Amino acid sequence: MPENFRLLMIGAMYENGGNMTHRFLDGHPGMYVYPFESQLGTKLINDNLTSLFPVKYRWPVFPLNGTASEDYKLIIDEEVKVRARTPQVSKFQKVDFRFSDEVRYEIYDKYVKKEGRSRANNIKAFLRSTFDAWKNYQKSGHEKYYVGYNPVSVVDAEKILADFPRAHFLHVVRNPWSAYADTKKRPVPLTLESYTLGWNINQYFALLYKQKYPRRMHILRLEDILDDSYKILGDLCKRMELKPDNSLRKISWNKEELDQVCPWGVIKKATVEDNIRTATELSKEERKEIEIRTRQYILEFEYENIFKR
Repeated sequence: MPENFRLLMIGAMYENGGNMTHRFLDGHPGMYVYPFESQLGTKLINDNLTSLFPVKYRWPVFPLNGTASEDYKLIIDEEVKVRARTPQVSKFQKVDFRFSDEVRYEIYDKYVKKEGRSRANNIKAFLRSTFDAWKNYQKSGHEKYYVGYNPVSVVDAEKILADFPRAHFLHVVRNPWSAYADTKKRPVPLTLESYTLGWNINQYFALLYKQKYPRRMHILRLEDILDDSYKILGDLCKRMELKPDNSLRKISWNKEELDQVCPWGVIKKATVEDNIRTATELSKEERKEIEIRTRQYILEFEYENIFKR
């Protein structure tokens, strides 16, 4: 039942290190780590945040009257479905991902028909069926948690924690200068004004839910993860009643070590030096404008002296 389902959901503003943290956790024997972004949202989402963040990254909404088949089709899950159905156009076409979306649906349908339709049961069935259908997934046999990642999903953390009483949520924050500098490398980047607005909103919800759910809501700085991923993520594992594992020292996909995070994310190298160097790519005017717009959270996360390191 949902109350016994163990989920770790990771969230972060764009280019804040969510994908990188996801890859650091990939090799842990106690975790089923989703292969790409777990884009669980549906087109039925409509609230005050819909205009700010894509619905594919949000916590899903399902119709009251529907079927398992209709629910399954509503879940966007773009990265997995594109890789499975049209691998030649996927940015992950080179990875060895032996997976059938049709097989996953058949397994999903059986789970939902057995346990009933609800948002929690739908998501539980979707995650379980993903790993059941992933033929070459390297299982340890000791998995306890399912691990997903979506940008900006912290705005829905309260819903996630309510749907799954044993779930944990991890929010990753990165200094806004490095984050915006990496965002600028996208083909169609957000403006500085739009980016800092989204960055601020992410930190607002993270701190709010940390106060409300201190035992299950976790906030980590990417800078600390890069400095000592084993210690920082190992401490997180302990809070989730998991043992730290040496796999936390490296990034990987399906337990195979990666030399860079790309194409999972824009951030390529998992080093402290590269992170700070990225921040210095901005002009003085951009640095100052970001400081003005994010000042309260710069102080909250102790980023005010980042250029002096």
